[in-house]
Amino acid sequence: MSERRACRVIDADRKSVRYRSTQDDDAQLREKLRELANQRRRFGYRRLHILLRREGVMINRKKTQRLYQEEGLAVSRRRSRRRAVGTRAPAPVLALPNQRWSLDFVHDQMASGRRFRVLNVVVDVTRECLAAVPDTSISGRRVVRELTALIERRGKPGMIVSDNGTELTSNAVLAWCEEIGVEWHYIAPGRPMQNGYVESFNGRMRDELLNETLFISLDHARVEIAVWVEDYNRERPPSSLGHATPAAFAAELDKQWPASPRPTGSAAQPIASTALIRNNAARL
Repeated sequence: MSERRACRVIDADRKSVRYRSTQDDDAQLREKLRELANQRRRFGYRRLHILLRREGVMINRKKTQRLYQEEGLAVSRRRSRRRAVGTRAPAPVLALPNQRWSLDFVHDQMASGRRFRVLNVVVDVTRECLAAVPDTSISGRRVVRELTALIERRGKPGMIVSDNGTELTSNAVLAWCEEIGVEWHYIAPGRPMQNGYVESFNGRMRDELLNETLFISLDHARVEIAVWVEDYNRERPPSSLGHATPAAFAAELDKQWPASPRPTGSAAQPIASTALIRNNAARL
């Protein structure tokens, strides 16, 4: 059957049947997207879109999503742990540089099976990672030394938040707090979301680094963690900061509030913070 007769039978426009797309196959763009996805295996299309725009590729976010799906680059989902439920009422924290630090440990092991831990120190407002200290053992005295070195570089924070681990409740830490006059707040036992900023950071570190890297030795772990932290502070675009990097966001805050007197009370905008303790008695 001729094309003319076939189109008449199915009532189709011959121009539509003969049409051939002239759209580019975006081969270079697809290659660039695959390259970025291989470098950032735990980044979804939104963050990859931000990275493409940084490199001068000005395309619509929906096109990035379409190419991302067509290339089969979806991030594999890992089985999540059971999450706690309950009311989470935020306590305000002033959006100022160096206002509050959060501390926590994250654990991993080397290829030999020997375990090590990483002390992470995060600025709640700017999401910066001030320190990620890996070692096989970190005592309360070691925590004090690391914090003292940080204060010499960054100045004294308004508050430090941590859980009730033995290293963080040791006599060395308590004596240090009293000596330098830093307020140290301990979250309620079994309530990690009261320390949500550093817990979120720990999750990103585990997902993007610890689960993706086989550490040969402690020195290897120190190098890889230092490189990842530098990339996290200066390249990674967290959505909570409007896709600005933590370093850029901190620099902008420093411009708004120079080192001389900082506002108190309502003069600075509050940000969401830790959760309050859930009232279990109300459920009985």
